[in-house]
Amino acid sequence: MREGVRSLEAAGVPTPRLDAELLMAEALGIDRGALFAAPEQEVSEDAAEAWAALLERRCEREPVAYILGRKGFRWIDLEVDSRVLIPRPETELLVEIALDVPRHARVHEVGVGSGAVALALKHERPDLQVSGSDAYPGALAVARRNAEVLELEVELSEARDLPAGDYDLVVANMPYIRDDEWPGLAPELGVYEPPEAFRAGADGLDAIRGLVASCPPGTRLALEHAPPQAATVRGLLSGARSRCSLGGEEYATVGVVP
Repeated sequence: MREGVRSLEAAGVPTPRLDAELLMAEALGIDRGALFAAPEQEVSEDAAEAWAALLERRCEREPVAYILGRKGFRWIDLEVDSRVLIPRPETELLVEIALDVPRHARVHEVGVGSGAVALALKHERPDLQVSGSDAYPGALAVARRNAEVLELEVELSEARDLPAGDYDLVVANMPYIRDDEWPGLAPELGVYEPPEAFRAGADGLDAIRGLVASCPPGTRLALEHAPPQAATVRGLLSGARSRCSLGGEEYATVGVVP
């Protein structure tokens, strides 16, 4: 484990100890907590070979979620691969906004990706009619697989903008990285995760503006964005208010399309 941590540190991995523990647990076929419960356990030759292979991938800065093939999001575990963006904690704000809708409301997610928001919402609010859409067939395949494994009924369809329908709330985590930010992103983002899930023009708001323009007036819309974009996003919607992450940063805004 110490050797693995040193290798990850040398590769510039920002969380070397955590990642080493997750990969060691995977190689041993145990839960991460078992590493602490029995730190004296031996590592078999097969497990050592598996560990070395996993460690090499992480040293090349492949994200841990892609290496393991899964990522936890709220109360569910999702299968993920390079066809979809890895779910992040700030995206939970979209779920929290949607949890406030009335019973039996209809909620749609644009750009469903792995299905994180739509499936987490359906898991926590089974009464809701939840649907999702994505422009990329590969992403839809991942979302459908997750819905099947989790046994959650979420209607999924292929569409670039908001499909026609009567929705009480539309949620979306659209791309919002500025073009000038792209060269400076960590290798995990710039090399491994799908670039179409990040880049959004000179100010990072091309995709968000496009979605707002495509929604019928009166659509209630919740959007994830970068904290410095909050004021501009509020200006695109009527009666808009922003939500803060646990760190106090404005990562989501909800309002009505004028």
